Amino acid sequence: MISRREFLESAALAAAGPGVDAQTVKRWSAPYRNWHYWPDYVIPAQPGIPGHADFHSTDVPTVYQLPGSRAWRMSFVGFNGKGYNSFVACSDDLVRWGDFRLAMGFGKEGEFDYGGRAIGAYLYESYGIRSPRVLKKRQGRYWTLYGCYAKQGRYEIPPGYQGAAWSEDGLTWNRAKDRPVLSVHDAGAGPWERGNIFQPWVVEHRGRFYNFYNASDKMTSGWIEQTGIAFSRDFLNWERFAKNPVVKVRPGGYDARFASDPKVFRDGDHWTMFYFGVGRGGAHILAAFSRNLLDWTADPEPLYAAGGHPLGLDQQYAHKVSLVHNPANDTFYLHYCACGPKGRGIGLLTSRPLPGSVAGQAG
Repeated sequence: MISRREFLESAALAAAGPGVDAQTVKRWSAPYRNWHYWPDYVIPAQPGIPGHADFHSTDVPTVYQLPGSRAWRMSFVGFNGKGYNSFVACSDDLVRWGDFRLAMGFGKEGEFDYGGRAIGAYLYESYGIRSPRVLKKRQGRYWTLYGCYAKQGRYEIPPGYQGAAWSEDGLTWNRAKDRPVLSVHDAGAGPWERGNIFQPWVVEHRGRFYNFYNASDKMTSGWIEQTGIAFSRDFLNWERFAKNPVVKVRPGGYDARFASDPKVFRDGDHWTMFYFGVGRGGAHILAAFSRNLLDWTADPEPLYAAGGHPLGLDQQYAHKVSLVHNPANDTFYLHYCACGPKGRGIGLLTSRPLPGSVAGQAG
């Protein structure tokens, strides 16, 4: 006889989508639970970036490497009261970061990305969960999608858009198209995405690009964010999936209001999506699974809930992750945006304890 909790979890999984049964979801989630917290931010809320000291509240970490380089890079955003800029840092160990520099700033006044640009949906050589996060060149350049806003003045003023960018060196990025690649004003935009379009994540699979992105139905105190997919053959022109959204909010769940910021990797014989949910008093790191990149089943229990950090670093929010495997010590590093009494900065969870790691309350 199953318990009431098991029954409710099974019902939630069944309602989330076809394709993956509850037992399999739990098995696929298990390797990403019970990891170890780094005690402090790896990039603080006030990073003091040379020439950009007014930018704070670091967010949206995304780790990558350049071909032929052993150094790790992390792009992240900062906020200066007007909007986002994107920065990049360098590390030899995925814990200690420095050499901060601007990667992509504000667009020109009057244009769709004047309010700030948040890069991080890179074209990688591989999307295997244990593969190196090495940027891939296409037509002689590196590529990313980015989230952006047309207005300056506060956080994420609607309407939000997505743009495309290229880089010669993988450090400084340039807009690739004078129009958004996704817009709330597009004829194909559904009711669920008419408020704001947020962060993208790109997967290249069998000659096709998949853009996983979150969007809101409206921008009021009660807005809902969910996740959808768009497709492209050239990285610049995108067509939405007819069955969007593919990861929906679940009333009463840890993702009752938001199911956002998807990061997708090939994980053995299936695909794993890390995303964050907002519900039950905070923002939490969750996972969903698919066999075909289109039909997704989310685990109703978070991998890591807000407040799991033993020193309170993520007391309010644990969200917006970046995952990379380091073969040197056979360890996964999950960087995430942690919000609590010390502000908004970049925290870290690792699959194996590092010297100085602390145990926490896993989801």
